[in-house]
Amino acid sequence: MEINQVNYIVHGDGPPVILIHGMAASLCDWNELIPELVHHGYSTYALDLLGHGDSAKPDDPGLYNVDFIYKHFLAWLDSLQLKEPPILIGHSLGGYISLMHALHQPQAIRSLVLIDPYYEIKQVSSLIRLAQSQPSLGEKAIRITPMWMINLVLRWSPESIAPFSERKRQQIAIDYKRASPHFVYITRKIPDLTDSLKQVNVPALVLWGDRDQTLHPASFPRLVQALPNAVGHPIPATGHQPHVSKPHQVSPFILEFIKNLS
Repeated sequence: MEINQVNYIVHGDGPPVILIHGMAASLCDWNELIPELVHHGYSTYALDLLGHGDSAKPDDPGLYNVDFIYKHFLAWLDSLQLKEPPILIGHSLGGYISLMHALHQPQAIRSLVLIDPYYEIKQVSSLIRLAQSQPSLGEKAIRITPMWMINLVLRWSPESIAPFSERKRQQIAIDYKRASPHFVYITRKIPDLTDSLKQVNVPALVLWGDRDQTLHPASFPRLVQALPNAVGHPIPATGHQPHVSKPHQVSPFILEFIKNLS
């Protein structure tokens, strides 16, 4: 498989929307949102990031850094030759990449929707930060963790307040195991965007699970305040993946926001 190979899907006609998943996930995260966007007249493009899903998975830990992930994403985005600036919807790492793109090419974006986005190291719990400092150990753990154990952990996550269906748990576990174990290196050295946020002038919507255990929920209202043109809404009683666990609450916020852009 060539390093530039990108797996993606396209549905619908109308203004373009780009969907960018988070770490150890895939374009399957958007299975609930895509039909809603298509129904409301948007063309949706969802990709698997480098090292994830069915996209290229180079066996070189050195390539798993946010700059190369963004470069890989940008080459794919350019290849689409869109006729108008897209709306970017990004979750977690996908939110970071969306913010990077807004900083590098603000004229090429219509707006941002950020779901539990990563943007600064202080968001991450001390336990996860410790794991990030030893990525080689994390890589080994990912290789040996069986899928049934991942499925079991999902039953006891904060998302269990609004339980994942068995199908969704299985898909999350599949995506986790089929991602390159090198993905643990992506956040080892990831620049803090805090000081640059005031430069992101496009309209932005920030959504987050108020019981997120991966990124501190208190960090998201700070992001809304830092962005010049942003609004935000917590999704009650859910964790790091509200777009998967509570799509019926997340989708209306997104659809209302992008409808009002015009």
